[in-house]
Amino acid sequence: MAANPKERFTLEEYIEFDKNSEERWEYFDGLVVTMSGGSLTHNRIARNLTTSLTNKLAGRGCEVLPADMRISVPKAPPYRYGDVVVVCGEPVIESIQGLDALVNPRLIIEIVSESTEAYDRGKKFLSYQSIDSFEEYLLVAQDRPYVTHYVRQADGNWLRADIEGLEREITLVTIPCKITLSEIYAFVEFSAPGQ
Repeated sequence: MAANPKERFTLEEYIEFDKNSEERWEYFDGLVVTMSGGSLTHNRIARNLTTSLTNKLAGRGCEVLPADMRISVPKAPPYRYGDVVVVCGEPVIESIQGLDALVNPRLIIEIVSESTEAYDRGKKFLSYQSIDSFEEYLLVAQDRPYVTHYVRQADGNWLRADIEGLEREITLVTIPCKITLSEIYAFVEFSAPGQ
């Protein structure tokens, strides 16, 4: 994530700025940061997830949406961007100064890098938890076949599982379906340790 040259933005200035930009920007208490363009690995993982989930969810009342779908986040107004989002049932859209923001995501997936991982695991995840429909979260590493899977429990707590290795699979609870790490990481090459 890279900061924009202007020091502080009002919420209205940010929305106007984001509206007229070809890049994705997020707003944090007056600061505006770009959600930097994805690497080849990032784009391959995003494509693999979108394609695999779209195929698995065909005819099941759920839809996979790409990274430019804004997500309305009550605790982090006005919205955030996920890398891949799944909505089940009819999408509920809120218009924020003429921009569409999804109100009812069920699954949000973030493809993490060294520069975004702490934010995606911390403040962004905490903000997402304020979305009533949000029940499942995947954090997908780019540097190795490794996914952290969170599922909201009936008591509101989140159950965490760490899945590592191309031979492993993830059972998504809220959709439900299974996806293998070999599907997620198709065409992705990993550096040997120490390189």
